[in-house]
Amino acid sequence: MKKINLALLSGGISSEREVSLNSGDQVFDALDKKKYNIIRYDPKTDLSRLISEASQIDAALIILHGPYGEDGTIQGLLELLDIPYQGSGVIGSSVAMNKLATKQMYELADLPTPPYMVLKQGDPIEPADFEERFGLPLVVKPLEAGSSVGMTIVKSESEIEMATEKAFKHGESIMLESFVDGVEITVGVVGNQPLEALPIIEIIPGDAYAFFDYEAKYTPGATREICPARISDALTQKAQTYAKMAHKSLFCEGYSRTDMIIQGDEIYILETNTIPGMTATSLLPQSAAEAGISFTELLDRLIDLGMERHERKK
Repeated sequence: MKKINLALLSGGISSEREVSLNSGDQVFDALDKKKYNIIRYDPKTDLSRLISEASQIDAALIILHGPYGEDGTIQGLLELLDIPYQGSGVIGSSVAMNKLATKQMYELADLPTPPYMVLKQGDPIEPADFEERFGLPLVVKPLEAGSSVGMTIVKSESEIEMATEKAFKHGESIMLESFVDGVEITVGVVGNQPLEALPIIEIIPGDAYAFFDYEAKYTPGATREICPARISDALTQKAQTYAKMAHKSLFCEGYSRTDMIIQGDEIYILETNTIPGMTATSLLPQSAAEAGISFTELLDRLIDLGMERHERKK
């Protein structure tokens, strides 16, 4: 069988560059070398080479996070170059990257999500009003950033101004959101049509972390991840249904991973990741492994789904 010429994209220029490079290394190791000729590209330095070599590429595997990797920009370039790629297209990537657009689409799909408001640079910062509206704690985060970069859980009114300054370092708009105290879970889905919901992972940050922040995500041993989650069958079915609904509401394709909080019998949708972490121990690969899908098989499936979608569109 003829090998597939596969462009592996990792690195980029977002604040998650190092995570992307590390993921790219692990993905490279896991890919079946008998099936793929793998050519690596770092969008920070190699875009002109990618463009010049486009005619030789059969498919691309995007292992990029954050702006210019997960927000539809690199997807649009690959569309122009007529290169199939895994995951969501330009629209789904762009919508899911913007937390305001995401919230609005969840609401249209009748998915429960915590109350929120958006602030732009120059808007008045009124801590007392924010506390009255949302209570404490409340969540402050950038509108377009991944891996909880720039995010703070504010526990007192005096912390609000500092938290907004931190979030504004990552963009011109930020979101304030009610804090929901409960069990944090994440639910992956894979497929074009139909979608398959994977086993649910329960996330328990260590005592040193107020929430599942950047450090808790990427420090070995900082967080307990339990799969399948220790929740009832009814909540499991409800969360998996919500994950599929979220995927569809945001125009996602191929795969996604949606983060949620369970409070009593209620489930609140937080956000959806269109290119979730892709190391062997990342959440989506862990969930796939629980379903009997190895890391190598998961990568094969994502590439196949991307090529299938590309062929269908043509």
